[in-house]
Amino acid sequence: MKVCLLGKTPSELKEIALAAGLPAFAGKQLARWLYVRRVHSFEEMTDISKKGRETLARMFDLGVTPPQGRAVSADGTCKYLFPVSCRVGSAVESSAVESVVIPDADRKTLCVSSQAGCKMGCKFCMTGRQGFHGNLTAAQILNQFVSIQESQELTNAVFMGMGEPLDNFEEVMRAIEVLTADWGFAWSPKRITLSTIGVLPKLRRYLDECKCHLAVSVHNPFADERESMMPAQRAWALRDIIDLIKQYDFTGQRRVSFEYTMFAGFNDDKRHADALVRLLTGLECRVNLIRFHKIPDFPYDTSPDAVMERFQERLSSHGVTCTIRSSRGEDILAACGLLAGQNSQQS
Repeated sequence: MKVCLLGKTPSELKEIALAAGLPAFAGKQLARWLYVRRVHSFEEMTDISKKGRETLARMFDLGVTPPQGRAVSADGTCKYLFPVSCRVGSAVESSAVESVVIPDADRKTLCVSSQAGCKMGCKFCMTGRQGFHGNLTAAQILNQFVSIQESQELTNAVFMGMGEPLDNFEEVMRAIEVLTADWGFAWSPKRITLSTIGVLPKLRRYLDECKCHLAVSVHNPFADERESMMPAQRAWALRDIIDLIKQYDFTGQRRVSFEYTMFAGFNDDKRHADALVRLLTGLECRVNLIRFHKIPDFPYDTSPDAVMERFQERLSSHGVTCTIRSSRGEDILAACGLLAGQNSQQS
């Protein structure tokens, strides 16, 4: 299998250039073609000799793979389907992942996947239900940025697609390095948010090593109730996650938010709101309330709008900033919890 160039640093690209018989400075040229111009073929690298381009194509893979499917929602949300091959142990599995472009006024946010499937097993999530089919490489993560129609129009990214980003820590951090480095996309870390169930101690490493925003999936403030929906609570207790987060400063440019999907009759009453307030006391943060999107064989529906508004008001009255997130792309199965790597249609 050829080495992919996408995801490589300039120093690594320098070594690749030398291996292809090119001068050392070609490493910087490769970085510019990959991350600034975001080309889809070696042939487009016109300041590299024809012989050099042919040698690169023979020895290496660019790492840019076009999406296999594209679906567009009535609200403008666009979902892409990507074929991927992932190593699981000694085997290589063929699978597929999805990413979603969410337009909103002058913003276009990419909801990016980091794994094919997921190990976490949250009972309300279609991705979790399909099991784990492998970690994506940095190249496969970045391909979701460079191979889509909106590539040059993207303003933000959220690692909230398929998979648990901190369960694929090294490759996700490599992708974030490319996104934020001056030689890469040159994005500010403020344009990127990573969403996690709270994988300790990788969460500590993320907070120590990265300046991007953090979003934590809570969904229930009570340990036993959370565990009934989210088995990972047994390994990484919500209380421990919050205690760790409180050790860091979120009063400056880096933000922390908490995702709370609302299930009618399960986690949407005054008792839950007050427990959530107690849990977050002393932390500068935001709570995002999310409408649950119905999936097969699951006993709960989403909370009615009036219930969500009362929950929001309860948190706000206790000084917790709280918003109700708009649901986007539900008609193409692109909304929160619906990505399964098999639902995009050609367009």
